[in-house]
Amino acid sequence: MLTPQQNARLTQTDRGTPCGDLMRRYWQPVALSREVLPFAPIPVRVMGEELVLFRDDDGLTGLIGRVCPHRGVDLSFGRCEDGGLRCVYHGWLFARDGRCLEQPGESVTSSFKDRIRTTAYPCIEKNGLVLAYLGPGTPPAIPTLPFFQLPADRVWATRILQECNYLQGLEGDVDPQHLSFLHRFLEISPDAVRDTTTFTAKDPAPDIVVEDTAFGFRLYAVRDAGSEQNYVRVSNFVMPNNSAFAAGPPVDPKVEKIDRSTHYRMHWHVPADDRTHWKYELAVRLDGPVDQSYMQRLFPHEPGDALERNLANRYLQDRNEQRTKTFTGIGSVFNDHDRLATESMGPIYDRSREHLGGTDRGLTHLRRTLLTAIEDVAAGRKPLAVQRTAEPDIYDDLVVREQMVPCSSEVRAFWKAGAHA
Repeated sequence: MLTPQQNARLTQTDRGTPCGDLMRRYWQPVALSREVLPFAPIPVRVMGEELVLFRDDDGLTGLIGRVCPHRGVDLSFGRCEDGGLRCVYHGWLFARDGRCLEQPGESVTSSFKDRIRTTAYPCIEKNGLVLAYLGPGTPPAIPTLPFFQLPADRVWATRILQECNYLQGLEGDVDPQHLSFLHRFLEISPDAVRDTTTFTAKDPAPDIVVEDTAFGFRLYAVRDAGSEQNYVRVSNFVMPNNSAFAAGPPVDPKVEKIDRSTHYRMHWHVPADDRTHWKYELAVRLDGPVDQSYMQRLFPHEPGDALERNLANRYLQDRNEQRTKTFTGIGSVFNDHDRLATESMGPIYDRSREHLGGTDRGLTHLRRTLLTAIEDVAAGRKPLAVQRTAEPDIYDDLVVREQMVPCSSEVRAFWKAGAHA
C-alpha cells in the first residue's frame, strides 16, 4: 500500500504538483488528428489546464490558453483565420506560439499587441495523434515509439473519457492477473473478439516477472499450460503513462486471420484533471493495414460522446448474463469491463486502504518507477526515457508477445529470436 502522501504525490497532476511536473517532461497526446478540423477550434483540458486546439491557415496545429488575455472570452468559440485564432469578442488574433498578431481596436501605430502573449505549447502530429509538450524549456526529442515509425494505415486511434484518476487506468494495464476474471467469458458470444477462457482462466495465479528497460519496464505473466509448457504474455509499461500489450486483432477475424505476433494495443492514460482522464486506445499492426472500419465498429463512440454503459446506470449489468455468459454481466467489450473496475473505485482511489498480493508486482513496480522519476525531476535530474536526441533508440526492444513456451525456456529471453513490436 501507499501512504496518503505518496498517493497524492502520484495522483495529483495540476501544474506545480510533483507528478504534474513529471508528466510535463514528456510529449503527451491532447487530441486525435481527426478531431481538429479546419476552421473549428476545440476546447481541451490537459492536466487541469484549460486550452484550445486549432489549425492555422497552413494546416498546422496550435495549442494555446483557452481564455483570451483581453477580456476572458473562451477562445474555443473563435475563428481560425489570418494565420492564427481570432477572438470573436473584439477580434484579437493569436498565433500558434501565443503571440498577439492583431488588436483591431487599437491604433495602427500602437505596440500594445507586442506586449501581449498567451500560454502556448508546441504541437506535432504522428499517426492520428496530436501531441503537445507542456513542460519547461526546449522540448525533448519526439519519442521513437514503434507505431510512430509505421505507415499511417497500420495504426488506428481513438480516445475514451474515463471518470477516474489516470493512475487507476494505468495500473490496470500492468495487472495481468485480472485477465483471469474481469474479462472471462463463461460462454463465448458471437461478437467476442477475444477468447480469454483458456489459459488465463485455468491458471488464475500467474508468476509475474518484471524487467527494467530504458523506456520503463517489461512485464512477463507466466501461466501453467500443461504438457511441460507455459503460456507467457509479455507486456510493457512505457514512461510515464503508456502501455503496450497483446489484444484482439485490428482486422475482422471473419475476413482475415493474422498472426498474434503481428499486432498489439497501446493505452495512453492522459489526465484531463485529477478526477478524469482520457484513455487513448491505439491498435497497431506491423505487417499490413489495420481495418479502420472494423475498429470503428468495435469503438463506435466519438470522443466526448456519452457512453451507453456507465457508472450512473451500473454499466447496464445483467445478472442473468453474469450467471451464464460473462464474468461481469456487462457484455463482451473489454473497455466496459475496465471502466467498471477503475471507475467504481471512486474518482481518486485511496491506496492506503488496499492489501496487495504477490500478483500485484506490476503495480508496486510501476509506483516505485514513477516515484523515482518524480524525485529525479524535483532534484533537477532527467527522468527515465526523456531524451534530447533519438539516439540510441530506447524503444528498440519494446516487444509484445503471448506465446506457448517450453517450461525449460528462459522466460526473459524466448522472444529475442523473433521480431520486435
